[in-house]
Amino acid sequence: MFEVREKPNMVERALLVRLTFNRRDQDEDISLLQELEELVDTLGIGVVELQLGHSRAMHRKYLCGTGKAAEIVALAHAHECDCIVFDNQLAPSQQREWEELAQICVIDREEVILDIFAQRAQTKEARLQVELARMQYALPRMARMWGHLDREGGGGAGGGAGGGGAARGMGEQQIEVDRRLARKRIDRTKRELEAVRTQRATRRKDREKNDTPHAAIVGYTNAGKSTLLNTLSGSDIMAKDMLFATLDTTTRSIELPDGQTLLLTDTVGFVRNLPHRLVEAFKATLEEAVLADFLIHVLDSNDPRAIEFFETTMGVLNELGAEGKPMVTVLNKIDAVEDTSILASLSDRFPNTICVSARDGIGVDELLHKCAEMLGDRVRRRTYRIPQSRGDLSSLLHTEAKVISTEYEGNDVLVTAIVPSIISGRLEQFIAE
Repeated sequence: MFEVREKPNMVERALLVRLTFNRRDQDEDISLLQELEELVDTLGIGVVELQLGHSRAMHRKYLCGTGKAAEIVALAHAHECDCIVFDNQLAPSQQREWEELAQICVIDREEVILDIFAQRAQTKEARLQVELARMQYALPRMARMWGHLDREGGGGAGGGAGGGGAARGMGEQQIEVDRRLARKRIDRTKRELEAVRTQRATRRKDREKNDTPHAAIVGYTNAGKSTLLNTLSGSDIMAKDMLFATLDTTTRSIELPDGQTLLLTDTVGFVRNLPHRLVEAFKATLEEAVLADFLIHVLDSNDPRAIEFFETTMGVLNELGAEGKPMVTVLNKIDAVEDTSILASLSDRFPNTICVSARDGIGVDELLHKCAEMLGDRVRRRTYRIPQSRGDLSSLLHTEAKVISTEYEGNDVLVTAIVPSIISGRLEQFIAE
């Protein structure tokens, strides 16, 4: 894959910067800058300082004025940084201007998230989604790859405008070739991704034929979604205390207290200011949330930004068309909460709230009962008295329902089963009193 520019093999010292244009938003700006620090730390990059820069107006060249830009560059040089990371989204031209001014690598929040995603993607679909997002991000920045030709041209033999013009022509020619190749690569990746999505859609249809209920676990990154799925299903999905620990959609089957089966899908975590192209790239993964019977929205109850994170997740879900979906809110990590009034306040704010410690298993049984309750209008637990001569109905129950018990009484078979609504009408006359 093509690169936007030559980066240092290993960025070791980074200055983190957020430019703000309204001092009334300072608390939010500081919070976002701290989150950027977590993101950068996830990449293993050392952070030397967080810098919140105020500017009265937004400028085209550097976002801020030239004086503030010079201050930031001087600070980066004083710390001997090899990279400046902006929490703001930088246009390709602004990124070029900053690198020209600072003479070190300059990236923004979007590129940090893309790099994390590239490291974490495991399945073919996730890797293709990340690759597509990275190429779409890189395409308008490709001119930076050839900037050295302009500088070399001016100092070539003979000097003057002739040498410089020749180099620029060569550079422009090569840029167009590379852009054309990049667009072809993007188109090919889109086709590959569509093929993978088609395969997944086929698997989903098979799942829907079985009429098995399905819930999607959603929430802010690092809220404990994967840990919760591990606890509920007894599986061993990677779950670590870091942002975007898992990117790939994982589905596990669990049994609810009333005996019915529920498919649980863990989805990619959300983050504030998630680049729109990543929302687009991961729509196929996140559409599991749109198609689920209900959502399990996991919040880190020990995080003071829990309400803000809830709203961020709901904003993206609404963009995906999942607004109005039935939802259970799980207040996770209650083992770390010292002030119980926080849990009471959060419980009052959200509907269908369950307090849980996924790590310790606290509240898990209550959550399982709540899941069964959420499916109350979809499946029924019924006992049927079926004549032994109607083996077709017994076979139907064993094929399409979940049989809990079977007893024989005279010429009848008493079958207790979890019955999906799609077949319940055919058996109604055989319901045992």
